[in-house]
Amino acid sequence: MKLLVLGGTHHVGRAVVETALERGDEVTTLNRGLSRPPAPGVRALTADRTDTRAVAAALGDQEWDAVIDTWAWAPRVVRDSARLLAGRTGHYGYVSSRGVHRWPWPAGADESAPLVDGDPAGEDGTDYAAAKRGGELAVTEVHGEQALLARAGMILGPYEDVGRIPWWLRRLEKGGRVLAPGPADAPLQYIDARDMAAWMLRCAERGVGGAYTVTGRPGEVTIGQLLETALEVTGFDAELVWAPAELLRREGVWLGMEFGLRFPHDPAPTGMNDADVSVAFAAGLTTRPLRDTLADTWAWLRAEGDPTPRPDAPSPDTWLDRAAERRVLDQL
Repeated sequence: MKLLVLGGTHHVGRAVVETALERGDEVTTLNRGLSRPPAPGVRALTADRTDTRAVAAALGDQEWDAVIDTWAWAPRVVRDSARLLAGRTGHYGYVSSRGVHRWPWPAGADESAPLVDGDPAGEDGTDYAAAKRGGELAVTEVHGEQALLARAGMILGPYEDVGRIPWWLRRLEKGGRVLAPGPADAPLQYIDARDMAAWMLRCAERGVGGAYTVTGRPGEVTIGQLLETALEVTGFDAELVWAPAELLRREGVWLGMEFGLRFPHDPAPTGMNDADVSVAFAAGLTTRPLRDTLADTWAWLRAEGDPTPRPDAPSPDTWLDRAAERRVLDQL
């Protein structure tokens, strides 16, 4: 398959490029060429996505079997790229987010849950939910049934630049008593970036379009299993000290917010980790074991170091107040 990846150097984009190369696809990327050198075997086009003329010049009159777009900011940029590629690709996959659903998310929500408003011509990327919804509208406006909207849940695995698992691995690495957000049996729902990439590529190959909630099955993993498995695969000498949710709330410790377990405005949010993903799995989504995701993330961290945090995501440094952590640990 002849593939164009708009992006391709970070997180899902990097996973898409590497997975496509492993499949034997012919891969072209388009990005600014500033973050990382292109992967071996990739044909790299250079342009600033916000500059439509530069993108048009870089693309020339080339055609591709499929396009995957990872843009997460102003929807106008997605719209312009989608228009430039109209009639020049048989498939346009857009990496979207469950964030396009209106808050609060209903328990057990599927693709039919209410959506936020979005403007495909919008220039503002500060409202992540509205920006992603605007991107969805831009892609479907141009590519119709050829458009795949992959509404990702929490994305983990190697190359994660939000910092969730890298932050926890570095915290566990220090050893000692480590405060953990209880209860340990709280369910988590996530997708490994590489599983999402593989699924999107299979959809591109088969011409699958439409909107899909793309994350793991509900109830398969808990926060306890995630952190205990992290200790097993790394061999760190740390003790997980599980704090009841009420104690964390009372002390103003919002640990667990990084996994959608609680928020300052909503101590027990519904709908975060119990999405109905039957449609995506019926369309061929598969997921790898938690152990593989964690072991591969640790191997990546050791090889390349901590990722540069995303500018549009909260800094991991804000997730835990150390003084508050000590107060809670003293009570356990």
